[in-house]
Amino acid sequence: MHTGLVEGSASIESALDAVGARLKWLRSQRGMTLTELSEATGISKSTLSRLETGQRRPSLELLLPLAQAYRVPLDELVGAPAVGDPRVRLKPRRVRGRIVIPLTPNPGSVQAWKILIPGSQVHPEPRAHEGYEWLYVLSGRMRLILGTHDLSLAAGEVAEFDTHVPHWFGSADGSPAEVLSLFGRQGERAHVRTGAEGRP
Repeated sequence: MHTGLVEGSASIESALDAVGARLKWLRSQRGMTLTELSEATGISKSTLSRLETGQRRPSLELLLPLAQAYRVPLDELVGAPAVGDPRVRLKPRRVRGRIVIPLTPNPGSVQAWKILIPGSQVHPEPRAHEGYEWLYVLSGRMRLILGTHDLSLAAGEVAEFDTHVPHWFGSADGSPAEVLSLFGRQGERAHVRTGAEGRP
């Protein structure tokens, strides 16, 4: 047998062996009992219990309803990182003197970043480009130049704007600021629920 096939089989076996612990962790995270999960999926409690303890091998007919019940992609259910360590490895990078931390690992219509603005960034350099941006100030004070507007936003304040308008944001008072940014390249607005609609 080719070495590649052996390694592939070992990888699949390893992934399947980890499914039980992943299922148990997900059920714990959702606060569901075996009875509730059984009612939601149509899978018997004994089968679910055996799946979680590794006594039953996962199959597609069992994993599909579980993925739907937990609202996670099937590939995430099978190929998830080791259980017990749900942390996402974020990779900060420096962009134009700021620390930018991507919060959306996969490309999509809307991207999210946490941006750390140093206190030295106080000199406006407005620029324009395609897109639509939503900014939420996490801490500190942020100065936003948007066209003819010159605004100062405190922690908890939000701004959203079409990035075709010349804009710049930085420190408002010479101290660092932290900002959450949602950006849609095609001018898509970030649909953020507010008020009666509930929190996002």
